[in-house]
Amino acid sequence: MQQVVFHTLGCKLNYAETAAIARQFTTRGFRVVNADQVADIVVLNTCSVTERADRECRQLVRRALRASPKAYVIVIGCYAQLQPEDISAIEGVDLVLGTSEKFRIFDHADWQKSGRPRVRVAPVAEAQEFHHASSIGFEERTRAFLKIQDGCDYTCAFCTIPKARGTSRSVSVDELLAEARRAVGQGYREIVLTGVNVGDFGRKTGSSLLNLLRSLATVDGLDRIRVSSVEPNLLTDELLDFWIDSERMCKHFHIPLQSGSDKILQAMRRRYRRSWYEGRISRIKSALPDAGIGADVIVGFPGESNDEFEETYSFLLDLPITYLHVFSYSERANTAAVHYEHPVEPHVRSVRSERLRMLSRRKRRLFHESLIGSTRAVLFEQADNGQTGLTGEYVKVTVESSEVLSNKIVPTRLAEATDEGCLGKVILPESASMAVVES
Repeated sequence: MQQVVFHTLGCKLNYAETAAIARQFTTRGFRVVNADQVADIVVLNTCSVTERADRECRQLVRRALRASPKAYVIVIGCYAQLQPEDISAIEGVDLVLGTSEKFRIFDHADWQKSGRPRVRVAPVAEAQEFHHASSIGFEERTRAFLKIQDGCDYTCAFCTIPKARGTSRSVSVDELLAEARRAVGQGYREIVLTGVNVGDFGRKTGSSLLNLLRSLATVDGLDRIRVSSVEPNLLTDELLDFWIDSERMCKHFHIPLQSGSDKILQAMRRRYRRSWYEGRISRIKSALPDAGIGADVIVGFPGESNDEFEETYSFLLDLPITYLHVFSYSERANTAAVHYEHPVEPHVRSVRSERLRMLSRRKRRLFHESLIGSTRAVLFEQADNGQTGLTGEYVKVTVESSEVLSNKIVPTRLAEATDEGCLGKVILPESASMAVVES
């Protein structure tokens, strides 16, 4: 039996797609192994959101070949679509597949290490098909990642994703309901909806993310629905009202901000301003004071002065959000921003990034401390230095228990805050009358 190893860079969407590709291998008799095991085939699913992701791809190729020097190396994903020639120049790469080709590895691979990589990358305009992907059955998980949408029709000045994945497209609600029922049938308690622009789901087919959520909330046995991320301009009042009121919706929101300066938001070609973003956060927190809310922020965008960075910092300092994903702006070929004047020096970007990361750590810790003494429903995932799981608010909880809790949703009293999450104590059945905050 031949062995294959997968490496995934980037987002939950990439993870779901890796899982779908892995199933193509297992159905053909291949065995999926860990990265530290010798493999016959190595598949790298790449990201290209930042320059660091590009470097990671190169490093992974070299690391994989150290572990499996005779392996046939396949590189797929966003970086492969955007920079196929750069990847084919990396020693040891045998096959490079673009967005339209990556789900058809067996149509393109010749499985021969010739030293001359095969490159099969069609123009992204040809990426019109929606390829189903989910993590169902891939690794031991209690949460299933389900791809509902791909591509993007936005033209944000910093972003390469439309050039890597094509235009926005999605699948029908009925097909996703079938996938959700399949996940439940295999024991999953939570599904995580992923995509490039999840909030754009169904726009071209007369449906919507709200319609999908309403349908998924009727699936018997599906305890939790989590949404990976939604653009702030797509968070309508109607969508938020359902999200807030539904018992099955996790009370966790990831809402990209990118900048707290209206001037920079306009230069980025974002479709909202800070007042709208602040209003969305206020609406959520007014109804759900304990909601977990994350935000993406880019620092050092061309033209971002010290005053505009401080405007962003002050905005985030006062905003009742839980954590930040901070990115230093990196120049990406074929984006509008790469031609903008007044670039920010790299060391200034680094300093600003670190300030926001420190702010994120403080906000996350304060949020954890605010939950101490409450009892939350925790979906436990694994036993490693104690048993860990997630609350609906996306807080990692660790407990000591003699009972195996994996894939169980258990009332847990949060007793101590840490930087990473909370330490808790499982509520035993005889004391389970204590109120549980379901989220």
